[in-house]
Amino acid sequence: MVTRRTFFSFHYKPDNWRAAQIRNMGMVEGNAPVSDNDWESITRGGDSAIRRWIDSQMSGRSCAIVLVGSNTSGRKWINYEIEKAWNDGKGLLGIHIHNLKNVSGDQSAKGANPFYRLSVDGTRLSNIVHTYDPPYKLSTYVYAYIKDNISDWVEEAIRIRGKY
Repeated sequence: MVTRRTFFSFHYKPDNWRAAQIRNMGMVEGNAPVSDNDWESITRGGDSAIRRWIDSQMSGRSCAIVLVGSNTSGRKWINYEIEKAWNDGKGLLGIHIHNLKNVSGDQSAKGANPFYRLSVDGTRLSNIVHTYDPPYKLSTYVYAYIKDNISDWVEEAIRIRGKY
């Protein structure tokens, strides 16, 4: 099986540690992580600079994976990334990451489905795009579940997107 090139979308401040765990699994190739300093430099350029950065990071990717933390849903740039991925014909999926521990060893509250608020031709994206919620509470089991399934989820997301 080919390693898919993916784009990871997540709420940076609270979830970057959780996102790094998934990126480092090596099951899919993700976009390069951005440092705090780089992100500050990008954001100083305003909305158009942020859009350009996101667009360049998504280029050449076959799927976007939204890592759903407690406050991911409804965020301006998460919505932009979801809409861009869909409009560019990329596979799209969500993974709830609230039960992965952060750098302090803490888990968080489960976040809302970020695809619920967005629609395509009158159909909520949440009725099209799959969002996976690992069925475990223990962080190590959540990690293993994501690692065992993420490649299949990406392939399924690409198949689903091909139908629309």
